[in-house]
Amino acid sequence: MTRTSTCVYHLFVLSWYIFLNFYISREGEDPRKSQIFLNGGQWKYLTFLNLVLQAIFFGVACLEDVLKRTKGKKDIKFVTAFRDLLFTTLAFPISTFVFLSFWILFLYDRELVYPKALDNIFPVWLNHGMHTFILPFSLVEVILRPHCYPLRKKGLTLLAAACLAYVSRVLWIYSETGTWVYPVFAKLSPGGLAAFFSLSYIFTIGIYLFGEKLNHWKWGDTMQPRKKRK
Repeated sequence: MTRTSTCVYHLFVLSWYIFLNFYISREGEDPRKSQIFLNGGQWKYLTFLNLVLQAIFFGVACLEDVLKRTKGKKDIKFVTAFRDLLFTTLAFPISTFVFLSFWILFLYDRELVYPKALDNIFPVWLNHGMHTFILPFSLVEVILRPHCYPLRKKGLTLLAAACLAYVSRVLWIYSETGTWVYPVFAKLSPGGLAAFFSLSYIFTIGIYLFGEKLNHWKWGDTMQPRKKRK
């Protein structure tokens, strides 16, 4: 894909995520729909946090596209490095995790994650915008351009910090309100919750490693750090 096409693609996806975030924020003002966001607001849901994350990433990608045209590659190394770090450690793993975990639970028993009553509140296209299109956009980004992965220890540490922060928020919301963010958590014992969170993190690590291998398969060793991985 040419550089111009890449810029257009990034701008298109950025516009899509901005639209989704704006639409959802406006929907939250509806008294009937705002009930869903009680006890933690919309930011208690990983789905909505991911939409903001994707908007930030594609915003950085657009900025890098523009700066690369005006200043050249050498003068924007920091922006490029930040773009790669954001995509490899957060944007790709989290979007893939949201896609897979949502649809696995949805197909098993949708009441555990997205009760049927929500169909009368959120249109079908919005559900797919939040939970389906996020993966194709991330995969296209992998194929579109190479991303320099950090040392594996650093990448997994940043990912672990993000996961721990979200789990801590979920537990804090429960301790303050007595309600779980997702219905599936209410079905689990304390031991079951610990196992669920642990397996989810292991699953996320697998996604991170898959992204790393996918990047290597497409682009080879040209974008890999020189230091030996640990």
